[in-house]
Order: sequence, then C-alpha cells, then structure tokens
Amino acid sequence: MAYASITKPSLHTNTKLYTGTGAAQSLTGLGFQPDWTWIKPRSYVDNNVLFDAVRGVDKRLISNDTNTESTVANMITAFDSDGFSIGDNDNVSRNSETLVAWNWKANGAGSSNSDGTIGSHTVSVNTTADFSIVEWTGTGDVRTIGHGLGVAPSMIIVKNRDASQNWLVYHKSLGATKYVRLNLNNAEGTSSAVWNDTEPTTSVFTVGTDGAVNANNEEMIAYCFADIKGYSKFGKYVGNVSADGSFVYTGFKPAFLMVKMTNGSSHWSMFDNKRLGYNTSNRVLYANETAAEETLDIDLLSNGFKCLTTDDKINDGTYIYMAFAAEPLVANVGESIPATAR
Repeated sequence: MAYASITKPSLHTNTKLYTGTGAAQSLTGLGFQPDWTWIKPRSYVDNNVLFDAVRGVDKRLISNDTNTESTVANMITAFDSDGFSIGDNDNVSRNSETLVAWNWKANGAGSSNSDGTIGSHTVSVNTTADFSIVEWTGTGDVRTIGHGLGVAPSMIIVKNRDASQNWLVYHKSLGATKYVRLNLNNAEGTSSAVWNDTEPTTSVFTVGTDGAVNANNEEMIAYCFADIKGYSKFGKYVGNVSADGSFVYTGFKPAFLMVKMTNGSSHWSMFDNKRLGYNTSNRVLYANETAAEETLDIDLLSNGFKCLTTDDKINDGTYIYMAFAAEPLVANVGESIPATAR
C-alpha cells in the first residue's frame, strides 16, 4: 500500500476551473496561497501562461512558445491567501469562456541559497511537498545550482527568461544525458551541454553551456519536483497500442497528470480531475499548443491511470509522466483510509 505523508494533497496543489468575465475577478477556494499558477483557456484557442511568486506576479511565461518573459499588468494581479486575482486580459478572462488554472504551493518569493557553484540565487521551496522554484543568473559555463528540496529532483523544467529559447526538461526516467522540450512535440534529445550528463543530487542540479539553461548574464527559472509516495509520481511506461491500453500504477488517484511520448513526436497531454468528461473521455489540453480542450480516452483511477485508446499521445510509444494526487491510495499511516474509485 502507498501510505502517504501528505494526507490532503489539495493543500499543496489544486486545480481551479472558472469562467471569464472580460473583467477583473478574484478566484478562491484553493485552500492555500499559490506560488506557481499555470492558466490555459479551455473553450478557445490561446496560450498556456505561467506565473510565479519568485519572478513576480505580473511576469508571464508561455509554455507553448520560446518567447522571453514579459510584464503584463492585467493577467494575474495578486496571489491571495485562498487563490489568486486576475485582470481583464483576454488570455485569462475572455467573457463567457471557460479556463483552467493549475496551482502549486512553494514558499512565497523565496530566499537566498548558496548551494552549488552558481553563487547566490533564490529558492522558494515547499519541503513538505518537494516542490521548489529556483531563480539564477546564467554564467555560460558548467555550474551546479541549489534546489532546496533535500532530495534529488525527479523532474526539472527550465526556461531562459531573457532569450527566445526552448523550455528544457530533465526527467529521471530519461536521465541526465537526455532532455525534452516542453514547448515542442519533439522526441527526446541528447546533449551533454544541457545537464552536463550529471544527475541531480539531494542538494543541487547541474546545468551545462546550453543557452537555454545557463546563458551568460541571462535570467533563468526552474521548477523542481520530487517523488513523494502517495502524493507525486514521475515515471515512464510503454504503450500497448490497444483500446484496452496500458495501466500505470501511481499509488494514488491522480488530480493532475501530464504525459509525453519520448521516442517520437507527440504533444504534452494534460489531464485533471476537475474538468467534466473524465472516465473514459477525459478532457485534454496541451502544454505545447494553444488548442482548445479536446477529449482523449483515459481513465483516472483510485491507484493510477489506464489508457483506453491507440492514440500516440498516450498509448503508442514510450512515455514519461508527472502526476499529483487527489487522494493517496491509503491516506496515511495508522488511519488506513482508502481512496475511492470514480
């Protein structure tokens, strides 16, 4: 059984569905003040926009593009104690249209960290949920950077804020010789210039000379995650190209799931347990695309997920995934509260 140290996952990561009004509004009910918020329109075509408390609430990045960071005053206007506030920008509040916001808790604007060879940098870390936001100034050469988790990260997402560069992703199932690009549907790549062929440790991760992860005098941001039994899982699976598809055990009922094929071209598919249509025709959005919401046959179960289609987005190749819990399979040691299936 997957006994969990986190008995209420929604206090660390939570999904918010809302309808745009074309005006400013406050969105509540998360259960915490978010430090990383990712918004995607569901019913219309527009960008994935990402904001965090370290860079500043008005600093926008776009996961489906290589664009540099931009300052936009009327998108997210505040991270609040139980949610966040938005302005009237069409990307986050088109009138009468539906949107989704995925949210994670770190530790506010963060504090100085001196681990590694990069020099002083900023880390905002939630050590309970093993999530951190790391900001540093690039040097152009091989450096190590403190992540603050206390355990080795399982997945790291990096963006150069100052240059038109790809988003690069480390995933433990690929290892430090490989990378994937969050903004593209490409297969995995191989380069020693990205992670310097060096696995993360309990205190630092390594960046190489590639300008996407460590360009000289340019500002970088990373989102770091680690596995926690019953709460988060970062793994891989092989599809079976069958409508009775692959089952992937996570040890919890997924609240958020992102899947990417690594041996071929396919989108970064994102699912959650809040959008209507789950089991079997779940709603899917893509981290690398502006497309509106579609359906894709996958079951989110009490202990993992099961693919129910031959579609190459989830079941016709080799895949990595990141998943966060709605409920652990067994809530915590001593209480043995089982998760319910849908």
